[in-house]
Amino acid sequence: SLAMNRKRCLISDTFKAKKRKTNLGNGCDSDASPALFPGVAQDARGALRYLCSLFPRKLFNDSLPPMVFKHQVYSLIRDKTTVDRQLNELKDRGEIRLFQHGFSADTFSVVFTEDYRVRVLAGSAGKEYSLAVQKFLESVLTSCPDLSFSKEKMMQEFSFQDKQITELVNAGVLTVRDAGSWWLAVPGAGRFVKHFLHGKCTLE
Repeated sequence: SLAMNRKRCLISDTFKAKKRKTNLGNGCDSDASPALFPGVAQDARGALRYLCSLFPRKLFNDSLPPMVFKHQVYSLIRDKTTVDRQLNELKDRGEIRLFQHGFSADTFSVVFTEDYRVRVLAGSAGKEYSLAVQKFLESVLTSCPDLSFSKEKMMQEFSFQDKQITELVNAGVLTVRDAGSWWLAVPGAGRFVKHFLHGKCTLE
């Protein structure tokens, strides 16, 4: 029908626009197999940029940084080894942060570091924990790519006090991993994970 043809054309034009927008492969070499999605830059950064552009910001009142699950990147690029290597390179350079979510030990989300910094700063502005959050972003976030932090590291390497660590937990920047250690966290990410799991259950 005419309506269906128009819809197909619209999808095609949108995909072509995404292709122009997401050819952002600077800095990460691309040696992956032929593309599953020709409209998406075939490196980890390009795939992340594309997936971030699909993140439903309005659903969360633009309070969360765009979050992407690692397996979503695998769905765009065939070579998982290449994806893992490039993500590790981006992480080690401080361009992205990885987050572990409690519902599955092998499920990680990826966020661009600058997006994370901006959203966390905005969310903590004027709160009682804002100074602790600023200190964390300026010291830990910029120099340590780890997914979790021990009490010893936080206190000895970064000079945090118990009270400040508690404030970071209250701010949602850290979540308890076990006694004396914490995961790096995205404040408010529970809402995103809830929607993700609901969608996953619906598809299954």
